Amino acid sequence: MIIRVNDVVVVIAGADKGRHGKVLKVDRTNGKVIVEGIARVYKHVKRSGKNPQGGRLSKEMGIDISNVSLICPQTGKPTRMGVRVLEDGSKERYSKRSGVSLGVVAPPKSHREKSPK
Repeated sequence: MIIRVNDVVVVIAGADKGRHGKVLKVDRTNGKVIVEGIARVYKHVKRSGKNPQGGRLSKEMGIDISNVSLICPQTGKPTRMGVRVLEDGSKERYSKRSGVSLGVVAPPKSHREKSPK
């Protein structure tokens, strides 16, 4: 899963197909993402000190990560992502549509090696 928080994605399957939004949270264990304004449901809340009015609270639910596609920052169209190793040994995400960098994933390899015990 290469999608991260604050990435802009488009929904490619489901009831909200074609809608864009910003990723608010990534749940890597369940393979889900929460996208701003997508997959909204109503949660019925009882009156309490925290919520004195009660009623229906609208919130976003998680959608499967396979149902979203990253928007390329250069072209503005959906793209697949890849990971490539740079000359200094660091890894970066990149857009397969345009080849533009999407940020560093890991530091250079010399910094990632474990120290001998």
